[in-house]
Amino acid sequence: MRVLLSTYDSRGGVEPLVGLAVQLRALGAEVQMCAPSDCADRLAEVGVPLVPVGQPVRQLVHGATPPSAADVPRLAAELITAQFDKLAAAAEGCDALVASGLMPAVAGARSVAEKLGIRSVFVSYCPIFLPSPHHQPQPLPGRPFPPDVTDHRVLNELEVQSYNALFGAALNTQRASIGLPPVDDVRAHILGDQPWLAADPILAPWQEPADLDVAQTGAWILPDERPLPAELQAFLDAGTPPVYVGFGSMRAPKDFARVAIEAIRAQGRRALVSRGWADLALIDDQEDCFAVGEVNQQALFGRVAAVVHHGGAGTTTTAARAGAPQVVVPQIGDQPYWAGRVAELGIGAAHDGPTPTAESLSAALSTALTGSTRARATAMASTIRTDGATVAATLLLDAVSRERPPVSA
Repeated sequence: MRVLLSTYDSRGGVEPLVGLAVQLRALGAEVQMCAPSDCADRLAEVGVPLVPVGQPVRQLVHGATPPSAADVPRLAAELITAQFDKLAAAAEGCDALVASGLMPAVAGARSVAEKLGIRSVFVSYCPIFLPSPHHQPQPLPGRPFPPDVTDHRVLNELEVQSYNALFGAALNTQRASIGLPPVDDVRAHILGDQPWLAADPILAPWQEPADLDVAQTGAWILPDERPLPAELQAFLDAGTPPVYVGFGSMRAPKDFARVAIEAIRAQGRRALVSRGWADLALIDDQEDCFAVGEVNQQALFGRVAAVVHHGGAGTTTTAARAGAPQVVVPQIGDQPYWAGRVAELGIGAAHDGPTPTAESLSAALSTALTGSTRARATAMASTIRTDGATVAATLLLDAVSRERPPVSA
């Protein structure tokens, strides 16, 4: 059986698919991935073939001029076109396609699967991207909801209109080029009959009742066996557990490294700064701070006093699994949701707003560093499911097997 995984996303969105790929191969499937070239090294590490699609995400996010809301229709059209150009050949001979990442890319990928007549499924890593009566839908870039409208049903219809307005023309132009009929509800086309939610059911539960049939598999986690670098190990061993600071692939607020280090020092703690795509750097040469690049977060987070981060799904889940208290400084997208869940569960603090000062971040850290927060984070760690990728891989392969025609004797 052959499976194609498709995404247009940064490392945090690619990593769950890496976990799924490994589990699919363990069950005997052949797997390849269509994704931006940023993830080439990561896929090479696990031996998953890559078909590069679209411009590198880092180039898009961290270019001299970050994209604005006015750029969204053009960028969406480019993403959709790239999917039609690259996925058709990659998906030839495949039995199933799993798509995640930016919605225009998913729309294109699912259309290609439709043309080829293969099963496809959309996966979200956060509940808020799936319509539900229990939460407000997320406005798309450049299309904010009216501030006086709070009815979820009305907002839901406005979201459908936004999807059609931003993505409909480009999607239907490409569909017509390969002989597919137009879609009149782009969001419904993306979601399909049963989207998957690859998130932990305690950390990010899907609430019933809901109009949408959602399969929540648990987060897709690949165990990381890499040892920590010797220099990092020496820093950890040289004193009390430090506070980790990292923003992953995100742009960080201005002077964030300085703000974070000052806040951590105000709490009497050492600092461990992850450079990330924001190129965070130390502010002096004092011995209480250390900078790291790409490391095994699963191993590292068990050695730190707290994790200060942007609120990506992967970082939030990894810190929760490690029992590390968290301070989330949300910027965009689903990050406010994860910040809220960390605070609600009592396993850390949500910073109020995307641009902290040393004082405001120190105040949030004071909550995360209490013994009671540590105790709740420790207790929750053992409840985080680790079998999500196996559940999803089995679900997919079983569904494809049921749809295959019986083999004649």
